Amino acid sequence: MVRSALKTSLPIMFGFVPLGIAFGLLFQELGYPWFFATLMGIIVYAGAAQFMAIGFLSAGLGVLEIAMSTFFLNSRHMFYGLAFLESFGNWNLRKFYLIFGMTDETYALLTTIKVPEKYIKERFYLFITLFAQLYWVLGCTIGALSADILAFNTDGIEFAATALFVVLLIEQWIMVRRILPFTLGFIASIIALIFFVNHMLLIAIMISIASIVILRVIKIKNE
Repeated sequence: MVRSALKTSLPIMFGFVPLGIAFGLLFQELGYPWFFATLMGIIVYAGAAQFMAIGFLSAGLGVLEIAMSTFFLNSRHMFYGLAFLESFGNWNLRKFYLIFGMTDETYALLTTIKVPEKYIKERFYLFITLFAQLYWVLGCTIGALSADILAFNTDGIEFAATALFVVLLIEQWIMVRRILPFTLGFIASIIALIFFVNHMLLIAIMISIASIVILRVIKIKNE
């Protein structure tokens, strides 16, 4: 099971490690000890929020401002969890960790894969989630340790995340084969790009979620 979960999680590795390295490099510019970047990868484990925290910390913002901004940025994860209320199994430490480890990438992957019948689904999900965080922590640590010895232009390294989501999008299409979710996501992205360019991703996600909920309610009422 472990080997299969590791193989399944490899697409996340190719996105998380480069981005984690970029975070570690940028975080070290704040002057903190290198292991702070590792601790953020372990305790915070939120890519966008961690990059956002760099700007907030450099601007000298307080804990309350950072906490509120992080909450609103990651509020979309509340909707992610609804899809796995039953799939994560009973309430125990494993389930709490699966909830903690739910990122955009793991959500996309877990909703795409088909767990082999010989494996216990909850354990398979656990290993994938664990491997995903290990990739991120590894990247953060490498970046932090390399900050003093590496000097290179990191422009464009964030495209690793875009490439990762393209791969996951293709996997989703192969599995789902329904045009409506992809159409809603595309339209929401266009609206967010035109009217909310500075917060495009967050707005696009919220529009998509709201549209799906509304359509679902309409469908239930018509049944």
